[in-house]
Amino acid sequence: MSKSDTMASRWMRFQNRFYARLSQRQKAVTGFVAQPDPRSVGSFARGRQLVAGNLLFAGYLVEAEDTGLWDVTAPSAGFDEERHGFAWLDDLAAVGDMRAREKAQRWVWGWIESHGRGQGPGWAPDLTGRRVMRWINHALFLLRGADEKQSKLFFRSLAQQTWFLSKRWHAATPGLPRFEALAGLVQAGLALEGLERMADPALRALAGECDRQVDAQGGIPTRNPEELLEVFTLLSWTSAALNDLGRGTPAAQANAIKRIAPTLRSLRHADGALARFHGGGRGVEGRLEQALAQSGVKHKAATELPMGYARLSAARTTVIVDASVPPSGAASYNAHASTLAFELTSGRRPLIVNCGSGASFGLEWRRAGRATPSHSTLCLDGFSSARLANPVPGREAQALVDAPQEVPVDFEDAFEGIRFMAGHDGYAKVFGLTHARTFELRFDGRELTVEDILLTATDKAKRQFDKAMDASGLKGIGYDIRFHLHPDVDAALDLGGAAVSMALKSGEIWVFRHDGVGKLSVEPSVYLEKGRLKPRATKQIVLSGRAMEYATRTRWTLSKAQDTAYAVRDTHRDEPELD
Repeated sequence: MSKSDTMASRWMRFQNRFYARLSQRQKAVTGFVAQPDPRSVGSFARGRQLVAGNLLFAGYLVEAEDTGLWDVTAPSAGFDEERHGFAWLDDLAAVGDMRAREKAQRWVWGWIESHGRGQGPGWAPDLTGRRVMRWINHALFLLRGADEKQSKLFFRSLAQQTWFLSKRWHAATPGLPRFEALAGLVQAGLALEGLERMADPALRALAGECDRQVDAQGGIPTRNPEELLEVFTLLSWTSAALNDLGRGTPAAQANAIKRIAPTLRSLRHADGALARFHGGGRGVEGRLEQALAQSGVKHKAATELPMGYARLSAARTTVIVDASVPPSGAASYNAHASTLAFELTSGRRPLIVNCGSGASFGLEWRRAGRATPSHSTLCLDGFSSARLANPVPGREAQALVDAPQEVPVDFEDAFEGIRFMAGHDGYAKVFGLTHARTFELRFDGRELTVEDILLTATDKAKRQFDKAMDASGLKGIGYDIRFHLHPDVDAALDLGGAAVSMALKSGEIWVFRHDGVGKLSVEPSVYLEKGRLKPRATKQIVLSGRAMEYATRTRWTLSKAQDTAYAVRDTHRDEPELD
């Protein structure tokens, strides 16, 4: 970390502590303007684990049945952020019984006692905004059975945190953290008696962020689908709070909601989950449907490339492709080298996936998850299509550099379906090769045909390829086309090693075949999923070959087996697991 970065971060932390201490001068508010309604949806299974004393935050499990939440030593900064953000209140409220409420009350008033006077890492603008929203959302749940002293402490702490947000929201990082800080400030200003004056300036600031951060196509700079969902959810919650008071939503915010809704619908697979790209996961279960319903935005078609992704769908089969240049600069700190990677879902069952974000499993898994081999695309000679900048001491985040600069795309109708073509120049600088892919999804959703091409697009590229060939001793440039499978997929080599059969829990059978140009194998892989203690073991199909000429073509197909019915009744239930 540079000296200036160190000084800036230290100054920011000092300012947060300073205003957190000053917030203690604020008087308690008397109550709510109107009875708040819970807007967030939690997980019943996670709530039951919390009631039992199993604290699973940021990939760490701490068993604390008889220990207070704030007495536990945090095993990581991410663990601390999750507990101070209070999203776990959603899970306890989802259980909703007496034991869950008593635990929630103990932990909320425990925070007030331990950190309410301005101490601890929880006094950051984004965490404070997240926390204030949860306290307001679940106020009825928390205050049931509370005495007058507890209620006064609760409302006084809310007033202090709201004042802190009014002074520090601008210090939050642009993007989701700033949206969280401002949404918390707006909702507190609308909900708490005596703090109404804070709502309008915050609404104007929120409208400004909508104009700056949400582009004309309803995308955000990070290109992270799950992060876009979180921004959309915050804007929808704020809009609902305004409507409850008979107030209209500012035009900039309303327009941002209208732009984001069709983009999110396009980034949703057939099973309702989001595509997992650029650090994002499937999304909290039920949140996407709830946010879309709350927004009131009618279904309409998105642009051809919503937030830089191509979506092909037919008869409950969805294919989503990363078809744009990766995020750059500060927006790329969680971005992945995933250009032209795809995911495929059939009905309720993901088949082809990307490994996902390894951030919750530590720095090494985070780096591994960002590399091209962790995605379902072609990887050339072990290189990623974009590389991580050199690590900076003291900073976990690394920007993406040397990324593809051009990603031309085209849609067209095919004889039996829809065809999508894309390419990228991420390997041209080193190898002189451009990677192009043509996807063709049949109208009945039963077959995806793809052609991967490595080609030299210019005379300069041919000279670079010749240099790379000389360096290889004329043995060619090795490539691997990877297809990471969801952990629930059962895969095995078939037809004497010429194909791979894949069984889904729905009973469907899919078959991978290729043109015989490459060597086919099934190898170990991992599925990196937030909310679990460790990566899940899974498999990947790998099609390997060598580029020997100025143009190398490989064709492959993913198709349903002939005896797989057109309509499958998927009755298998997924049971939640802790690890």
